[in-house]
Amino acid sequence: MQPVTEPSALAISGSFSTARNGAVALVAGAALVAALSSCDLPFDLGQPTTRALENGASEGLTTAQSFEIIGTYTGPGAVLPVASGARTSGPPPATTWTIDLQIAHPSAEHMVVSADNVKLEAIITSGGAYFRGHDFLAQHMGTDPLSQSLVKAAGSSWWKGSSNIAPRLPDFTEGNSFRATFLGTAVTQRIDHTSVDGQDAVELSGPRADVYIAANSPYRLLRVHLKNGVVIDAISAGDLRYSNFDKDFGIVAPTDVIDFSNLSTLTPIYTVLSVDTSGCSSPCVVSASLKNLGGLRPAKGTSIITFTMTDAASGRALGSCQAPVHPDVGYNSTTSVSCTISGSTGQPANAAIVTATADNPGQA
Repeated sequence: MQPVTEPSALAISGSFSTARNGAVALVAGAALVAALSSCDLPFDLGQPTTRALENGASEGLTTAQSFEIIGTYTGPGAVLPVASGARTSGPPPATTWTIDLQIAHPSAEHMVVSADNVKLEAIITSGGAYFRGHDFLAQHMGTDPLSQSLVKAAGSSWWKGSSNIAPRLPDFTEGNSFRATFLGTAVTQRIDHTSVDGQDAVELSGPRADVYIAANSPYRLLRVHLKNGVVIDAISAGDLRYSNFDKDFGIVAPTDVIDFSNLSTLTPIYTVLSVDTSGCSSPCVVSASLKNLGGLRPAKGTSIITFTMTDAASGRALGSCQAPVHPDVGYNSTTSVSCTISGSTGQPANAAIVTATADNPGQA
């Protein structure tokens, strides 16, 4: 029979030490479980990976049925010519623009851009590009009488033009371009728990921009803020916010559109071809031959021809009269009007000059 050996003091001490360590480990494990179940996980555990954020942001621009971008940027102060006679000399100055852009896949856009109280609205569809904005058109057409007559004829109506007139922002609106420009190797810093309009967001920053992405799936893009001095898609100082993903904006092509390449779609635009003073005696009857450079679209009023007689030597006004153009004639057709100048003294033709100008009211 083996003798019974009493446990030594060293063995007893070792048992107590093991028990104590186990208890400490148990308490530490419980504390870790408690921390992991809290709202803010330690070491960013539970936060989306950077790859998931980048995938959500870029794929959202590609796969969403629609989205909206609202913000400001600095860009060219002029656009491409919109019709014959538009100003093209010299580089356009930089201007701060506000933009509200709605994109509906696969090929529809509705955009409103404005600067210095001048606004341009655009609708772009697979069938064409359409614009309206009287002040914008007036600033970007020529100053000659015909160009300004076209502006007046257009009024506040929609007119058809090139889609190049509207700003193009592929690096901000197309998923693959956005990823290549702002994400991946372009990201040098990540900051969690930022906020964009009250939404929890993750900021991915780099030398080009600060990009804010929603911290919750599907990780939609919320905001892009360009860094100082960075120019992307010909714009700088951009601060753009993204919203309304998958909203139905109801973008459709407008009806009753003016086409500057086909002037017959405009309201009447009469120009004076010649003035006849052969009937100017006492009374002084004058007439003018006119040509309609526009069409027969209804105008907000009747075109008026104003005749003015001035003294050839002094330039002093001697009298005037007005004649309405009625009925209207079609595109490139001619007509004539006449009236009697009141207050004239029946001066010989070589002592006075008679001019005629047309006032075409244009589209309402």
